[in-house]
Amino acid sequence: MGLLKAAGLPQDLDWVSHEAVRSYDEMGDPSTTAQVHPYLFTTSMASMAEEAGVKIVLGARVTGINPSKSANPAVESVTYQNKGGEEETLEATHVVLAAGPWTSRLLPSAHISGLRAHSVTIRPTRPVSAYCLFTSIDLPPDFSQTGESKRKQKAHSQTVTPEIYARPNNEIYACGEGDTLVPLPETTEDVVTDDSRCQDIVDYVGAISDELRDGEVTVRQACYLPVCDRGGGPYIGEVKEMKNLTLCAGHSCWGINNGPGTGKLVSEIVMEGKAKSAKLGKLDPKVSL
Repeated sequence: MGLLKAAGLPQDLDWVSHEAVRSYDEMGDPSTTAQVHPYLFTTSMASMAEEAGVKIVLGARVTGINPSKSANPAVESVTYQNKGGEEETLEATHVVLAAGPWTSRLLPSAHISGLRAHSVTIRPTRPVSAYCLFTSIDLPPDFSQTGESKRKQKAHSQTVTPEIYARPNNEIYACGEGDTLVPLPETTEDVVTDDSRCQDIVDYVGAISDELRDGEVTVRQACYLPVCDRGGGPYIGEVKEMKNLTLCAGHSCWGINNGPGTGKLVSEIVMEGKAKSAKLGKLDPKVSL
């Protein structure tokens, strides 16, 4: 307990090597913070939408948002390829474009690009306390790394910043830095995962926790974050080019955090003609794009 106190760590954060900690600061506590599991949250929201009458089409790829042929074009329909590869067109009075890093392929003026990010999930050797850690780890010169990170090690500093999230199902989620080495693919099924980058994350978190170092790696994965190339983003609001086309994309890594609020604003824009719960300011694409 003396090492915990000396490092400034909470008493129950006993799955991090106390000898390795130089400093610790709290951003919040259980009364001010909470964690949402992305997969469970999004699938639950989708199920609730289906119960309310929404039809969800899986395995489809939108290829075009079609405007009316008028002086002031408005949304008329959406064209997509179904799971079998056949093209279908769906008539629409309003369209919400929330295609993440793929948004600019449907609306080039959105200026949203994709940043690839790797992550892993680990089953620790024992149940651990509920903490989310935003780390800054100084690696020793002889620290063993693989892949691109090993090449970077020779030219740059030894500081890495993995994020570590303890989940309630005896699972740890950890993610590393983003990269732009592989262009955004056509679909999520085509995302390339670099196993060496995943192993780097495992090695980093294992350097400060025996429970993670000796735990079981259950998932190695990669995804693309939607990054706004102009301004901080995200973009929320109707676009200039087409009436009744509402854009909500570019949340980067904060989509799960800001998604519910974004959804409420978008519902107001579509159903009531304008956002009422918050001032969009520079988030409005008519202002920023």
